[in-house]
Amino acid sequence: MAGALAPSATMKLSRRTMLVAGAGLVLAPALGIGRAMPPRPVRPVVLGHRGAPAHRPEHTLASYAKAIADGADFVEPDLVATKDGVLVARHENNIAETTDVAAHAEFASRKTTKTIDGQSVTGWFTEDFTLAELKTLRAKERLGALRPESQGYDGQFQIVTFEEIADFVAAEAAARWRTIGLIPEIKHSTYFAGIGLPLEPRFLAVMRAGAYLKRAPVIVQSFETGNLKALRPEIADLANVQLMQLVDPSQPALVSPAGLAEIAAYADWVAPPTREIIPLGPDQRLAAPTTIVADAHKAGLLVGTWTFRPENSFLAADFRDAAGPAARNPAGSVAEIRRYLALGLDGFFTDDPALGREAVDAMTRA
Repeated sequence: MAGALAPSATMKLSRRTMLVAGAGLVLAPALGIGRAMPPRPVRPVVLGHRGAPAHRPEHTLASYAKAIADGADFVEPDLVATKDGVLVARHENNIAETTDVAAHAEFASRKTTKTIDGQSVTGWFTEDFTLAELKTLRAKERLGALRPESQGYDGQFQIVTFEEIADFVAAEAAARWRTIGLIPEIKHSTYFAGIGLPLEPRFLAVMRAGAYLKRAPVIVQSFETGNLKALRPEIADLANVQLMQLVDPSQPALVSPAGLAEIAAYADWVAPPTREIIPLGPDQRLAAPTTIVADAHKAGLLVGTWTFRPENSFLAADFRDAAGPAARNPAGSVAEIRRYLALGLDGFFTDDPALGREAVDAMTRA
């Protein structure tokens, strides 16, 4: 397994600068061309982006609890590794913005600058801490005062492991008598493999160890391509697991008809950002939709998108109200989501799953 998931030229080296040298869009018979399209969901699935970070600090059990209570079908843990090889949930391995690490004098000397996926980044990094050390930190709201409700919980919640999240979701599913899926993102796969902490073998070990993870819906996502291609044969015996190819705006070739055909050879989903599906015009209002959703369905892929956020500053101008850029605008967010759902999306990430659930329910009532 370790050899199969070593860095390759097909892996994305930067989410903003496509550096896939000579790779990419060549179809390989070994990837399983002709795979059947997965069944489309009865209604679009609500994906709790890092939980419910519009209300609680991201990637905490509180955030996942809020997402589940608000009707998320799946919750998302972004996975990175600790120094001792444990998978923990952080959006990036740099924890400067999402924890109180800067306030811990005992860790001051660990602040450093690294090159991560081709970008120079300064901060504190999970791979320089043991799990026990990370457990002494507490999470904080990444967007600060823009989200005062979430910011009010700063300092209360610890960093959690993938196993802890899986156990928590299993308990919530049992308590609520409904299935709750997980949609983990494997972060910086090439980088972690390069420092001797490959994420995929650790991910598979957790998947095979937990009873809930063997039967709950799981969608594994990545912006890289090589790791998903290598994972496809490794999950062949896990009927509950699907793969999602995330697409950055710097990767337009991936959402061309040829690119979508290649993705369909190894993945079940494709997920470009919202503005790749319906772009913004010069006036910041929604312009004409692209054909990505229809093209992806034609290629045999389910289609997701990222990420809907409820503040005016993140909405297209069509849906903003007069309360100012930082104000929450639930009605505007629901209206924007519904505009996208009308194109036939199979799922979507949202920072506020309650609004996502409202949008889906409104669509199914119509």
